Amino acid sequence: MATSQPPKCQKTSPFELIYWPGAPGRGEHIRLALEAAGASYTDTAFVENGMNLVLSHIDAKNLGDASNPPPLAPPILKHGDLLISQTSNILLYLGPRLGLVPKDDEDGIYKINGLALTALDGLGNEAHDTHHPIANALYYEDQKPEAKRKSEDYLKTRLPKFLGYFERVLKGEASKGGEWLYGGEMSYADLVLFQCLDGVKFAFPKAMGRLEKEGKFTGVFGLYERVKGTTKIKTYLESERRQTYSLGIYRHYPELDED
Repeated sequence: MATSQPPKCQKTSPFELIYWPGAPGRGEHIRLALEAAGASYTDTAFVENGMNLVLSHIDAKNLGDASNPPPLAPPILKHGDLLISQTSNILLYLGPRLGLVPKDDEDGIYKINGLALTALDGLGNEAHDTHHPIANALYYEDQKPEAKRKSEDYLKTRLPKFLGYFERVLKGEASKGGEWLYGGEMSYADLVLFQCLDGVKFAFPKAMGRLEKEGKFTGVFGLYERVKGTTKIKTYLESERRQTYSLGIYRHYPELDED
């Protein structure tokens, strides 16, 4: 029995980012890609009833449609008839369409995706777990002793490990010059690393300040400044579209930072 093919996404359709209003969160990785490419998009963080739209997509009664299963959680991207979720999955879709992966490297997208996933793991998810080491449903105040122990280990072992890894990547031949992670040009992996570094800088300013002054990760911090200084990203960061950190992935609790 023949199966019907899902309708193809119309390339001329605007991108629609569906994410919680009020904090950069994981949706910021999608915004940075769209902003870096100068793409036109809408964002539920800045539309009327945006929160209700997010909630409607993740409602337990939502069964999706004939082509799209229901998403579990944002970020969600709608593009024409296509509806997809998960940060890395969305970036994998957007990369070729926004010019954020090499054009003449068939397998390059998978290498870039691997780099992005590594940054999201070690500098995103693990950073989040420093203030919620036991359960996401608990308040930070309910797990402060454990959060302190988790943060001490993160700053001592895990954070330097991931910074050191990306330093090696930048020194490697595949970087093509040491300015960008892969292929000699900015990709969405560089944008992901930038956002992760920015978030960790917010959460642990003393520890990150020390690590930067030590000079062991000059390539990584150089990439951070390089992304920050690109014309479109600089304009975005100075705009009202760039939301401030609050009770999201990256939270600044002074007692969790170094003395």
